Amino acid sequence: MKIYDRSGFPNPARIRIVLAAKGFDTAVEFVPVDLIAAEHKQDAFLAKNPSGVVPVLELDDGTLISESTAITEYFDNLDGDPILTGRTPKEKAVVHMMQRRAEAYVTDAIGLYFHHATPGLGASLKAYKSPEWDGRDAMGQREGEKVRAGMRYFNEILQSRPYLAGDDFSMADITLFAGLMHADVSGINVPADYAALLDWRARVSELPSVKNRTGQAFLQEDLTRLGF
Repeated sequence: MKIYDRSGFPNPARIRIVLAAKGFDTAVEFVPVDLIAAEHKQDAFLAKNPSGVVPVLELDDGTLISESTAITEYFDNLDGDPILTGRTPKEKAVVHMMQRRAEAYVTDAIGLYFHHATPGLGASLKAYKSPEWDGRDAMGQREGEKVRAGMRYFNEILQSRPYLAGDDFSMADITLFAGLMHADVSGINVPADYAALLDWRARVSELPSVKNRTGQAFLQEDLTRLGF
């Protein structure tokens, strides 16, 4: 199996955490994609994923699976012991509900903020995003406010439960953790008085499947290339 991704970026980090949690991280070959050079927007990559985003999983039979949630479902159920996506119908429903909220409220919103209200990933990628944007795009600012509202929502949720979907760590937590990682890079930090969210983040960061899996050193190399 191969995974096309870029270490240090939020969605690739989600899948690397999933692989570690499932014990599959040595069963795949990672193929780096140069996001700053917009490699993921070129024909060769678009043939693998017409959405032009990473990560993409390529199975040994040539099947291509994109979308982080779909890849997570594949790996979590591969051994018949799902630990991240729920076991019972109720667990699955709650995990997927919170997973989607983590995407909509934080992960997707911070991605739009990053590309429309900051310098983003530089000139090569700008042409594929919003060529006219100048770093003060109104949509970007609206998405930034959405991220802040999302942080407030999750802080409230985590005041009454240890993880987003209940008592167990799930893909919803992975998605939110990666989204907050991207928020940090984009300059939107969790407020200091959001104690529940900060406590959750500290606990998640120390989980064996999460610790040292997010590729922050590689991300910093890419940001240095951009002059951050």
